Amino acid sequence: MPVLNGISKEGNTSFGLLLLISSVKEEGRILKCDSGGMDFLDSRRKSNSAGKVIAVAFFIAVCIVMLKQVYSPSYTSPDMFSQHELGVTHVLVTGGAGYIGSHAALRLLKDSYRVTIVDNLSRGNLGAVKVLQELFPEPGRLQFIYADLGDAKAVNKIFAENAFDAVMHFAAVAYVGESTIEPLRYYHNITSNTLVVLEAMASHNVKTLIYSSTCATYGEPIKMPIREETPQLPINPYGKAKKMAEDIIIDFSNTTDMAVMILRYFNVIGSDPEGRLGEAPRPELREHGRISGACFDAARGIIPGLKVKGTDYKTADGTCVRDYIDVTDLVDAHVKALAHAKPRKVGIYNVGTGKGRSVKEFVDACKKATGVDIKVEYLDRRPGDYAEVFSDPSKIKQELSWTAQYTDLQKSLQIAWKWQKSHLNGYGHS
Repeated sequence: MPVLNGISKEGNTSFGLLLLISSVKEEGRILKCDSGGMDFLDSRRKSNSAGKVIAVAFFIAVCIVMLKQVYSPSYTSPDMFSQHELGVTHVLVTGGAGYIGSHAALRLLKDSYRVTIVDNLSRGNLGAVKVLQELFPEPGRLQFIYADLGDAKAVNKIFAENAFDAVMHFAAVAYVGESTIEPLRYYHNITSNTLVVLEAMASHNVKTLIYSSTCATYGEPIKMPIREETPQLPINPYGKAKKMAEDIIIDFSNTTDMAVMILRYFNVIGSDPEGRLGEAPRPELREHGRISGACFDAARGIIPGLKVKGTDYKTADGTCVRDYIDVTDLVDAHVKALAHAKPRKVGIYNVGTGKGRSVKEFVDACKKATGVDIKVEYLDRRPGDYAEVFSDPSKIKQELSWTAQYTDLQKSLQIAWKWQKSHLNGYGHS
């Protein structure tokens, strides 16, 4: 499959390579040449003029040549990305067009890392990549590659053409409810694709991995809070697929000198405090999405109200209890994990606030943050959910000097709501 780079061979940002269009306008006629084919639109009458035919043929030829340059298998990464550079750490961010991945890429770029984003855009947003490209247009800072991690040949080609120093592996489908409906998709997307990434890392001598895992690997522990030593007994395909991926990573690292950090994080909320990035899930996924997205949709009138699933759990108010971690804190944990990663070592850390909040508490905070009296409908439990989950973050505090800073639930929601209001169509139709 074609692998597209968001940087031209000269190293200049070129978002236009994602959709190459050349057009000529003459007497109402438009010739378009793009990756999906060529269309000749005539808003007036057809003409048999030899001169016009020649002109059209010329521009078609130009478009074909340009497309061949982009899609050619021999197309290589810019030199700055294909060579290691002293003092510069080149990080591959898989799923970097997604909610968490894009925020991580932003933080890495701010901290002067070189970043390559690989994403198949099945859940990510091209608009988020465009924001990053506009913020960091300098040569050698950021490139985007459109590829699917399930395509081993494409992944191997990416590693062969780029000099990566580390991998932050975010790419994954990540909805508990959806995983119970489509379990095979989750095992393939999470477990199998992680294996593909590891094989490519091994083949191309990339020795540092920061893996995005989840508290769902613990299932529903008897004792709270959850520590890293808490037995992992996942109860849904999402958690099971993530645990399998963890096991593969750990087993492989035992035979190599890899530096591995596994971050098991809890329920992510919030957005970039400066308003550059936010959460914009696919409309068709709203039913499976995060509670924050559902609250905002209800506040905006996109849906008639909020559906709270499960009110008979053994908690203080009957609704699920979760540990809500702000995305800004989460990506800070990833950067600290990268800085502390050591060869032949596997670090495993919970990333949470250490405090559980019920769904009812969350809804109340969302009402205050948005200023909207959201209508709430209470329903039966959702398959695969668990009653109470919150972390003990003492290990990551002690070993990585990380502590959650954005712990005011209402304030985190206010920041995210501000982005939502200014991006009514998410990132638009880029």
